[in-house]
Amino acid sequence: MSRSALLVMDVQQGIVNRVPDDGYLPRLGRAIDAARAAGLPVIHVVIGFRAGHPEVSPRNKAFGGLAQGGAFAEGDPNARIHPDVTPAPGELVVTKKRVSAFAGSDLDMVLRAGGIDSLVLTGIATSGVVLSTLRQAADLDFGLTVLADGCLDADPEVHRVLTEKVFPRQAEVVTIDEWITAVGK
Repeated sequence: MSRSALLVMDVQQGIVNRVPDDGYLPRLGRAIDAARAAGLPVIHVVIGFRAGHPEVSPRNKAFGGLAQGGAFAEGDPNARIHPDVTPAPGELVVTKKRVSAFAGSDLDMVLRAGGIDSLVLTGIATSGVVLSTLRQAADLDFGLTVLADGCLDADPEVHRVLTEKVFPRQAEVVTIDEWITAVGK
């Protein structure tokens, strides 16, 4: 029998502020509430670095600039999980060091130790953490579901192409409402 977990990825204060969508956090909150009600683990994945960013090479185009501003390092208020989706007591928070939720984290170990073989993906951005995590999770043989409206991207067209054309090759792609209905059965 399959055991699933909901991944809530990069829903941190500084990231949410970059991609304004007044409906996103309430929608995501409904998915989190449904997972909790169904007894599914909710795992929060965040990007985070040590002070001074020793994990970031200046050659890394995506993260190299973060080191100068101290972004997403210990103590940075922008690195906090958005208060609208605060983890419940006992929910895991996994810290990653790159785009994929698996990169530089212990996520794979935590999932396998918990007998989890299926993932439900949400997060910001669709073209970042969701895409990278989906690809790596598929290569690791996890069953995958993407909550299309539980993902957000600064570019709506990129979000559409990924959720309608790319992700369905490796995952079930459904809305939060469709997933809530299925989980409640």
